[in-house]
Amino acid sequence: MEHQILTQLEQKYAPFIRKDIYGPLGRGEIPLSEKVLLVIALFTVVPMRLAIGIWLIVVYYTICWFCTLFWDLDEYYLVGWRRDVVVRTGRFLSRVMLFVLGFYWINEYFPILDGNTNEEREHHEESERPGVIVSNHVSYLDVLYHMSDSFPSFVAKRSVTKIPVVSLVSKCLGCIYVQRESRISEFGGTSGIITKRIQEAHLNTSAPVIMIFPEGTTTNGEYLLPFKTGAFLAGVPVLPVIIKYPYERFSLAWESISGARHAILVLCQFVNYIDVMKLPVYYPSQNEKNDPHLYANNVRELIAREGKLVLSDSGLAEKRDYLALLRGDCISSYSLSDKDD
Repeated sequence: MEHQILTQLEQKYAPFIRKDIYGPLGRGEIPLSEKVLLVIALFTVVPMRLAIGIWLIVVYYTICWFCTLFWDLDEYYLVGWRRDVVVRTGRFLSRVMLFVLGFYWINEYFPILDGNTNEEREHHEESERPGVIVSNHVSYLDVLYHMSDSFPSFVAKRSVTKIPVVSLVSKCLGCIYVQRESRISEFGGTSGIITKRIQEAHLNTSAPVIMIFPEGTTTNGEYLLPFKTGAFLAGVPVLPVIIKYPYERFSLAWESISGARHAILVLCQFVNYIDVMKLPVYYPSQNEKNDPHLYANNVRELIAREGKLVLSDSGLAEKRDYLALLRGDCISSYSLSDKDD
């Protein structure tokens, strides 16, 4: 019975279990060699990265401040020369920031899939613009990569508007703000705004494409959670992207570790790695346009298959339960982690 319970818990919380040497919550006992590397990094690369990173943020904030002078920030997004300056400098500085954080190169792959799964997709023009980018969600670093690549508008928590500096930058990005607990799978309200922006991005090349993480939360990078339908309600083509962070000692996944601890450990890594797979634009069939759930599930299965990710039925609720379990009884979580090794 006890073994059966552990197996069920293992399956339920598997997408959120850390498997690096730092263990759950990033508080595991690490080898002496790792401690030495951390000390060296704390007195060498960390101060340098912090100084350069802060300087980059100040520079970009100043650019955003200048570009929003005499502009109504209640507008969905910037246009004209303002957006051009914000996008060009934003992409460049985001890539510089990734370099500063140890991502000295980005491995990008563009696989060619075996045929179309629906005959209707053969009639679409390859140049037709997707209205939304959908990606698995592993870390807050995902956002920085997408900013350096396509500089899209994100769907973000409303609390972001209260964070100094980040608030102005997010408005320059044209972010759509939502309450995490609010439902966005039905037409009207927040979902209506998202759908309208996705349709506009699909039809208008001057409008920013929308970036959505349909899982709604982060995982350890090995699993794919159920997709919410918000990105698929508009029934327009989507661009599926898969992000992975190969590692040897510290996993860059931000699933069960505090933000501050994770950020410090990221800064302490001398080299960080990122692999990005950009799948071909996915054109929905008529059945998928009529059924957002079918559309979401088909794209999810495609991403899981091409990214070799394990499909999981767990979600944000299970993640919260797991975090509560960790904070209340770390011994149970260690046993789960050990069983996966």
